[in-house]
Amino acid sequence: MKKKILFVSLGCDKNLVDSEMMLGLLAKTGCEFTGDEREADVVVINTCCFINDAKEESINTILEMAELRKTGAIEGLIVAGCLAQRYREEIQTEIPEVDAILGTMAIDEIVKTLEEVCRGVKSSHYKSLDEKPLTGVERVVTTGGHYAYLKIAEGCDKHCTYCIIPRVRGNYRSVPMESLVQEAERLAEQGVRELILVAQETTLYGVDLYGRKALPELLHRLCEISGLYWIRLLYCYPEEIDGELIETIRQEQKICHYLDLPIQHASDTILRRMGRRTNREQLECMIDRLRREIPDICLRTTLITGFPGETQEDHEQLLDFVDRMEFDRLGVFPYSQEEDTPAALMEDQIEEEVKQERFAELMELQQEIAFAAAEGMAGRVVTAVIEGKVADENAYVARTYKDAPGVDGLLFVSTGRELMTGDFVRVRVNGVYEYDLMGVLEDEFTE
Repeated sequence: MKKKILFVSLGCDKNLVDSEMMLGLLAKTGCEFTGDEREADVVVINTCCFINDAKEESINTILEMAELRKTGAIEGLIVAGCLAQRYREEIQTEIPEVDAILGTMAIDEIVKTLEEVCRGVKSSHYKSLDEKPLTGVERVVTTGGHYAYLKIAEGCDKHCTYCIIPRVRGNYRSVPMESLVQEAERLAEQGVRELILVAQETTLYGVDLYGRKALPELLHRLCEISGLYWIRLLYCYPEEIDGELIETIRQEQKICHYLDLPIQHASDTILRRMGRRTNREQLECMIDRLRREIPDICLRTTLITGFPGETQEDHEQLLDFVDRMEFDRLGVFPYSQEEDTPAALMEDQIEEEVKQERFAELMELQQEIAFAAAEGMAGRVVTAVIEGKVADENAYVARTYKDAPGVDGLLFVSTGRELMTGDFVRVRVNGVYEYDLMGVLEDEFTE
């Protein structure tokens, strides 16, 4: 079945892992891949529906490809992922050009689905949201080869009032540790040097399988894999971070001193309405502890502004919290009213104009904090990984341990030397431009 596939992966890094698994399964059948819709026989879209913007992007992409299907420019159109799980009936009814739909737990059916599409058979495949996570698939890594994501669990048990994930991904299910170690070993053999652990919540890893938090044990085992240079942790819920995890991060040299903490707000009233498990005092205590025990730790967080019932006082509490905590990295999202969530039915929904005003205030404050922190890096020598070359210049794009790919800042390295993507180098920072740094290789530095 030699078909040329255009594969479009939308949404988060966890969705990207699913896409890479489907690519791996398709590659074993002899399929080829293209980034040009004019060359494709079949288009596969792995969709997202976490917030309105993501939903709109997914729908617009489907409609764009449906036009190609309608004119016969492509032979088939397959829609997978969260939007497909949540709105399967609507897709089938309103977009008849879609030939097949795959739910979130049915990605292992991609080859069968493609065969059905090639025979002209319309189909949809769904499995229970209690299904065990797919393992043992040799993925096609799409991140450039020097870094890759390792999804250590599926679903979520938190049931925050604004979040649709449990309805489209199910409850929390950890991937067995042996499977994760084997997958990480395969990735390292393929040249991956930075491994980024992801899940809806990484800190609860293992509780369902082993009756305990097993993330520290998993990290120790991953650190034993030769070839890996950095291991990065995302999506660590602050209430689940304990002393053993902190000590593991502090002790293991391969683990980046970087934590992503999805905090969402700092007003106790709003945190309760969100269904979060922490209050401001607990958040501040955990942040202080992390900085005390790991002094060079880089902390990233995400916040939601304009949540239903958020008063001006709640907003000012959040501004004060951001000002006091001085996060190294911070993202803000205006609240998105998602149907089928408790928050969508709450009274006192905030007007869009107010959401945007509060969003702008938070980002302006964080910009001041981030720019000052960047200026404080001038003169320091840092380890960085090369991401690629700047076109027509003797310079490369790089990242430090403080920068996760795609969401944080960059370091621009000037050098006449030829470097390769994935190289780790020592760089002296000698300039700052907003969120980004500039520097030269340490052994080329001159006063």
